[in-house]
Amino acid sequence: MSLFSKTTTAIFYNQHPKPIQRMLDFDYLCKRDTPSISAIVNPTNSGFHRAFFGTEEIIIPVFKSLEEASTAFPESDVLVNFASERSAYAVSKNALEYCPSIKTIHIMAEGISENKTRELIRIAKEKDVLLIGPATVGGIKPGAFRIGNTAGSLDNIIAAKLYRPGSVGVVTISGGMSSEIYNIVAQNTDGTYEGIAIGGDRFPGSTLFENIMRFENDREVKMIVALGEVGGTAELEIAEAVTSKKIKKPIVMWVTGTIADHMKTEVQFGHAGAKSGVENESASFKNAALKKAGVHVPKSFDTFGDLIKEVFEKEVLTDKHYKAPEDGNYNQVPTDFSAALKENIVRKSASIVSSISDDRGEEPTYNKIPISEYADKSIGRVINALWFKGKLPEVGEQFIELGIKLSADHGPAVGTAHNAIVSSRAGNNVIMSLIAGLTTIGPRHGGAIDGTALWCLDAVERDLSGKDVIAEHKQAGKLIMGIGHRIKTVQNPDKRVEILKDFIATNIKNSHYFSKALEVETETIKKKNNLILNVDGAIGAAFLDILAEANFTTDEIKEIVSLGALNAIFVLGRSIGIIGHALDQKRLKEPMYRHDWDDILYI
Repeated sequence: MSLFSKTTTAIFYNQHPKPIQRMLDFDYLCKRDTPSISAIVNPTNSGFHRAFFGTEEIIIPVFKSLEEASTAFPESDVLVNFASERSAYAVSKNALEYCPSIKTIHIMAEGISENKTRELIRIAKEKDVLLIGPATVGGIKPGAFRIGNTAGSLDNIIAAKLYRPGSVGVVTISGGMSSEIYNIVAQNTDGTYEGIAIGGDRFPGSTLFENIMRFENDREVKMIVALGEVGGTAELEIAEAVTSKKIKKPIVMWVTGTIADHMKTEVQFGHAGAKSGVENESASFKNAALKKAGVHVPKSFDTFGDLIKEVFEKEVLTDKHYKAPEDGNYNQVPTDFSAALKENIVRKSASIVSSISDDRGEEPTYNKIPISEYADKSIGRVINALWFKGKLPEVGEQFIELGIKLSADHGPAVGTAHNAIVSSRAGNNVIMSLIAGLTTIGPRHGGAIDGTALWCLDAVERDLSGKDVIAEHKQAGKLIMGIGHRIKTVQNPDKRVEILKDFIATNIKNSHYFSKALEVETETIKKKNNLILNVDGAIGAAFLDILAEANFTTDEIKEIVSLGALNAIFVLGRSIGIIGHALDQKRLKEPMYRHDWDDILYI
């Protein structure tokens, strides 16, 4: 009897997207009303699996255990077992012992030990369950059901007319050769009725003979095509059944491996069972025995198709009850977008554009340069590649590193550190604490780098004096970004600013922007001695001179400032300190923070 029908559904063990989708594509090709996979088992995850049924996106439930899936879908009587070699035996045995609704089990994995396979065979016979495998792609019922990757691509399936049933029962040992046989059968008959690849192990779950007997007892099968191979005596069992008239339907069969006759020593072919140690296991002996019993055996594999055609025409087409199947009645399966792109048959605008890095090759690149080439370079070189596309000179890279070092931390009292401390003490992880700290960066804290750069650009472009800058800010009611410090004064200067001044003096020939910032400072300190150029202002002004010296145009510099690249130096640097404070609180095992009432003015 046939194992599968157009309503057969399976439970798929292991969440492998490609074979799952291939089964569903075959369903749609054959115009099934419903998908052939009812549930998926993934021992590490439950939920839903997204896939396509034609153009419609569907979800398939995912269970953590086979018992759960089988209980939820008792009508699903096939297990497609894509478990690895390590667990395939345990999964199959579990299905046999605890899932009575499952009547057919396919085992894809290779390498299951013979004693374990024989145990599965024994239990399967007791439970009246048919095993397909181990070590096989499985089988196919044209127009109805496909196991995993059986029969290859959809193009091959259509060429072999597997989208609808024919009259020929096909059984092979080799899964790879089964696709070839389906094509040969399609070219020389009306096509395959059902095809099974039993697998190349010495002890297959179901034998050539057992599957041939199923075809013998199925009224829809008009003839049988089988492909054996060197090793074992399974084919001799078939020969005996033909002689004793247990098998009456015409059989065309070939046993591969006749080349072994020309070898001086014993040959082990690809399959575990494909090894001939004695004469009656050789391909030539078995072919001769089959032919003597009345099986149609070709002279060689090259004439296999010719003989299949001859037998089909004599034995099947002459039957007055024969009715030819209809061809061409199948759905066109939509092409996956990724596949269509590879084949250059569609085009689509990219959702994301990246001009700084590429992760598609063997080694990711920064600005088209392999990452490995940055291993012995400074972090400034990496930032230059990713922020400025490598256009900064080495002095610019050095300045970025200096800016990061000088802005990394400013004690626990500032907003960035304070927020991170409170967050860390609340039990949040480093990432959440970092985010909490970063949210306090703004025009009044850190954002002054961009603010300073903006007014410096404007002042130099319009040739404003220091007094003009102050006057315009006063008239607009705006603070001058980058000017002023809470603690430091002219008499007690900020050491960080002094370091930046020395860097500019040493490395930059024409410091128009930094000089303009110092010119403004000269005027502001006349009003109050703490209205000095602070570290944010110094970084912002100095970096403009570095960009100008690197031959960036004024418009390019304005764009860099507008993008927030200068302030990003502060963000990157201060992140180091924020993380430090978050880790420090956890290391100190500080309790959750609560502000003292004494430090709050209630009004």
